[in-house]
Amino acid sequence: MGKKPANRTCVGCRNSFDKKELIRVIRNQDGLILIDKTGRANGRGAYICNDLNCFKLAKKNHGLERSLKIEIPDAVYEQLEQEVSENAE
Repeated sequence: MGKKPANRTCVGCRNSFDKKELIRVIRNQDGLILIDKTGRANGRGAYICNDLNCFKLAKKNHGLERSLKIEIPDAVYEQLEQEVSENAE
């Protein structure tokens, strides 16, 4: 019997996907918000789809802020939007 895939819920569309299909955003111990490309960094994590519409929905409904329990600066949203745009292509 193989391992069960690790599913996570996107904070934008609220759909469940395999962990590897999503972008992980973390809040580390110092309160910094970072994009975790390895998927293994320490910190409180939230996941978002590689879809620009989903990103916009997450920004509108404050899904990342709710999940990470911290206010997200505009600079982080800009960096995340760029990351989603690059991955969606």
